[in-house]
Amino acid sequence: MFSILIVFLIPFGLMGAVNPIITLSSYAVLGGMYLLVVPLFLFYWMNNRWNVMGKLERLFIYGLVFLFFPGMVLFAPFLNLRMNGKEEF
Repeated sequence: MFSILIVFLIPFGLMGAVNPIITLSSYAVLGGMYLLVVPLFLFYWMNNRWNVMGKLERLFIYGLVFLFFPGMVLFAPFLNLRMNGKEEF
């Protein structure tokens, strides 16, 4: 398998892309963005714009929630997105 990969990458000059350190670090960066960065941004966005979102924005955000669901599940127990009640004087 490895020799077939090398044969296909040599004409494109992509031999450096076979380096395992680069591969593992790119997996770590992409996994961190998928599980940590984007879900936290989605929670922040939904918390700030929940009452003023339009139909298309809400549809787009729900699609992103579906796409990044594993990361959303990781943070769901720790975040409180309930609306503030009416304050009594």
